[in-house]
Amino acid sequence: MLFPADSVCVAKKRNRMGIIELRAQLQQGHVSALELTNQYLERIQEVDPKVHAFLEITAERARFDASRIDELRSKGVLLPPLAGIPIAIKDNICTKGIRTTCSSRMLEAFIPPYESTVTEKLWKAGAILLGKTNLDEFAMGSSTETSAFGATANPWNLTRVPGGSSGGSAAAVASEECVASLGSDTGGSIRQPAAFCGLVGLKPTYGRVSRWGLVAFASSLDQIGSFTHTVADAAELLHVIAGEDYKDATCLKVSVPNYQSILQKSISGLRIGLIKECFDPNGLDPQVASAVNKAASHLESLGCELVEISCPQFNYGIATYYIIAPSEASANLARYDGMKYGYRAEGVENLATITSQSRAQGFGSEVQRRILIGTYALSAGYVDAYYKKAQQVRTLIRRDFDAAFAKVDVLLTPTVPSTAFLAGAHTDDPLQMYLSDLLTIPANLAGLPAINIPCGFDDTGLPIGMQLIGNVLEESRILQVAHHYEVTTNIMSSKL
Repeated sequence: MLFPADSVCVAKKRNRMGIIELRAQLQQGHVSALELTNQYLERIQEVDPKVHAFLEITAERARFDASRIDELRSKGVLLPPLAGIPIAIKDNICTKGIRTTCSSRMLEAFIPPYESTVTEKLWKAGAILLGKTNLDEFAMGSSTETSAFGATANPWNLTRVPGGSSGGSAAAVASEECVASLGSDTGGSIRQPAAFCGLVGLKPTYGRVSRWGLVAFASSLDQIGSFTHTVADAAELLHVIAGEDYKDATCLKVSVPNYQSILQKSISGLRIGLIKECFDPNGLDPQVASAVNKAASHLESLGCELVEISCPQFNYGIATYYIIAPSEASANLARYDGMKYGYRAEGVENLATITSQSRAQGFGSEVQRRILIGTYALSAGYVDAYYKKAQQVRTLIRRDFDAAFAKVDVLLTPTVPSTAFLAGAHTDDPLQMYLSDLLTIPANLAGLPAINIPCGFDDTGLPIGMQLIGNVLEESRILQVAHHYEVTTNIMSSKL
């Protein structure tokens, strides 16, 4: 067994091996793809009853694909870069022939007839699917507590939330139930759970990765990204899933660099901008502020120049987001009408009642709340006062970033104002829940790449995350800075 038992905290005391290390093990014959897959499936069986990271486990498919890879390797066939690597996929990314529920009763029985672009690329690269992971319903939430199929726990402390909406994907990696996973990020749904679970969480530039097959929440904000143990693994996954896609009109037609080759380049002389609005002591946990400031000082010791930067509109991001995202959700979720596909209410006789009852019964309370907000914001007489005004503020936020990147190479902030909060702490207070995304939302509004990197722990042992934000299509730069920080501090290895 790779993984010793631990009944107290399923994230700790692990022999963490990532994509690059396991690939070497597979290539050298120290472990077969089937053996590795079975070890992870056993790990899921051992700890997932406590964590509840998975909604569906695809054990039969995983073993079949692993056996096929072993057979090809035995014949000397040159295999693709992820051959035999077990991963998990957030359950709002379509997988052909495998249920994709968005953690909602509305799609409880939905089996996609097509494959998303990102998963198609992963399977071509040889990755092994272990299963689909839990999320806040339709990716609307920050704690993975709004799932219709039960909440997910934080592997560092099972009484805490893993963050959201991609909490299942984060928890699966943190508890060593898979090597890496994919999630989606609309307002922080990769970076926030990555911070809470002590992982590297990467949100690429809007359009860098195809959204074809991602069930839409807010189409101008959604982006697919990854959870990994290391920055190098994040670079490896991004290289596989990035690139143009004719099926997604918003996907950018730009070349994909070799991210691995850039990681080692020196960061000496880079200008790191600390956004002063993000270090306001009101609402920011002092331990988080201390850890992030210490991390910034470490980057300075590596030759970076620290520059204080002001983005005056930054903190308006959350109010702007909660107009734009619900408005787009209202439009996107209108397709779930109880007629074409998805949940249909029983015992009703006319079209209007079928639609209203199907939506009332099929959607949870948080999804209904956001649909109502969005519908109101788009209604006649209010669209100019709310939606149009929010789009104007979005432009101002983007201009603030443009001005900042004229002075610095990378921006640095805390990822989340606090460490992981107790399960149930904010379920009756939506505003407090929304505020956990205060520092991650602006990057989505501006379409910028951003990454969470673990930078310390609070006095209870919970991880703290630092966020690096890059300019458009500058994933290489934030990966480069994050990698140098990671390898020169070795924070996670020293703790585990």
